[in-house]
Amino acid sequence: MKTKGAIQQVSSGGVIFRRGSAGIEIALIRKTLKDGKRVWCLPKGWVEPGERLEETAVREVREETGLHGEILQKIGDISYQFYSKEDRARIDKTVHFFLMDYRGGDTADHDAEVDAAEWFPLDQAETAMIYPTEKEIVRKAGELLKTV
Repeated sequence: MKTKGAIQQVSSGGVIFRRGSAGIEIALIRKTLKDGKRVWCLPKGWVEPGERLEETAVREVREETGLHGEILQKIGDISYQFYSKEDRARIDKTVHFFLMDYRGGDTADHDAEVDAAEWFPLDQAETAMIYPTEKEIVRKAGELLKTV
């Protein structure tokens, strides 16, 4: 839902997974919010000018987790609104998420934007996460992984 006069922001990210001896794992990132609260969430970021949504997802996952992945398919989108004190404006944000197969890299190589990047068993990732809309993306990814 778009708010009249709101700034439109578009981001893209991914659910990167690997199959291990303990089953399917996905990578989450931990960020510290402005209020000091630490949260586990999915890697995502702004779409740069001239960049396709898929390119942004691959780049952001690589930057924020240290992992390289290949997109298998789109999972879905989430949309939300918030007020930005910096912009002094209402923001309407849409984030596009893609399912990504792990191809290499190490979570220790994440960038400074995040506190940590770690692998979580798929069935435990939601418990660590805080945002309901991202939890829903992880649930959808789990359903898609049953058919991949």
